[in-house]
Amino acid sequence: MTTLSYQVAGAGGGDGGERPPRKWKDWALERETELRLEAPDQEGSLIDIKLVRGTAEVFGTEVARNQSYSLCPRMKLAIFTWHGCTVRVEGEPQVAYISEETPMIMYLNTHIAVDQLRHRREKEGQIGPRVMLAGATDVGKSTLCRLLLSYAARLGRQPCLVDCDVGQGSVSIPGSLCVLSVERPADIETGEFNKQASLVYSYGATTPSDNFKLYTTVVTSMAAMFRERCTARPATKSGGCVINTCGWVEGQGYNALVHVAEAFEVDVVLVLDHERLTLDLQRDLPKTTEIVPLPKSGGVVARTREFRRRNREDAVREYFYGKRPHLLSPFSFEVAFSDIQICKIGAQAAAFFVHFSSCSSPVSLASGDGESGRQCPPGPRGAHTDVDMEAKTLTVLSPAPHPLPRKILIRTNLQFMDFQ
Repeated sequence: MTTLSYQVAGAGGGDGGERPPRKWKDWALERETELRLEAPDQEGSLIDIKLVRGTAEVFGTEVARNQSYSLCPRMKLAIFTWHGCTVRVEGEPQVAYISEETPMIMYLNTHIAVDQLRHRREKEGQIGPRVMLAGATDVGKSTLCRLLLSYAARLGRQPCLVDCDVGQGSVSIPGSLCVLSVERPADIETGEFNKQASLVYSYGATTPSDNFKLYTTVVTSMAAMFRERCTARPATKSGGCVINTCGWVEGQGYNALVHVAEAFEVDVVLVLDHERLTLDLQRDLPKTTEIVPLPKSGGVVARTREFRRRNREDAVREYFYGKRPHLLSPFSFEVAFSDIQICKIGAQAAAFFVHFSSCSSPVSLASGDGESGRQCPPGPRGAHTDVDMEAKTLTVLSPAPHPLPRKILIRTNLQFMDFQ
């Protein structure tokens, strides 16, 4: 393990303007080691990485040689190599070091075992393996989920990502439960999969405890929709799914975890760094469900409550305004009180399934009524940013122009600061 040239990049270039000097550093990685990086918190702090020699991957996605990748503020990633490589880091990351202690071999073996199960299920004409990730907060569930899905996509498989973590939301905004068909590995710069084939259900809060009955109802509906997808698409059927869950694993949180496992009839539960949870699941789930304990990576970083809050706000803001370089321009318009109905999920049965998301005060868009509505996924999201009691109007921020496609709005608990 060696570190090479630490120099200052020259100024100039780029749109005719002067670019300030930036430091760069070459990191030489030996086989089966990884370079762990954390980008600074400040906006405008540019960190670029480039693979200049050998082969490497980021959470299951291959890194192209001599191509620059930019890290977003607060982004954390690990560049792993099976055979050795050299990585150039331009800029000044908040944290950068090489680790020889990684669980990647165990994670790779897990992927191989899951894919062997896919082959067996495919020959038998059954749905592919349904794998659930479980563990407390900050143990790397989302990362392992991304890795397993990216590995499967590299083999030509098309598994589904099932996101039951309403606190952070890796597919849609927080407060949503989602099913996403994965056909390509995750993008290195954004850490996200292509979202065009996503099915999003609104829950409207960031923890299952806010409305446990609603949470379990949505999970049940989502599991039924996943099975329908498997019937309609052979590639989805053979690919199975990987389920990401919340980090709340005690009391009602544990009950939510068990409900997810039962609703999706999971075959394998991967428990990260939690011996008691492993034993509890072995006791409460069917004997046909295999419970596999796995270690967490030493590169996992604990996230503060403030960090999580900012991530949630950023996710909602990006839904409306996009992310550089793909910025969006949402619509803002007024809606009369008489033209809408605002409901709150919980007290009475409501069409929770279509969500018109959150801003400084959140609302949701609903369609359908009665029990039939409970089986439907959500429509477009929006947020109300102002209320004029004298004029009796509501100002709505929406990705679609006026008028609203439905008159029923469902209020959620999500908020964000709209300082655009």
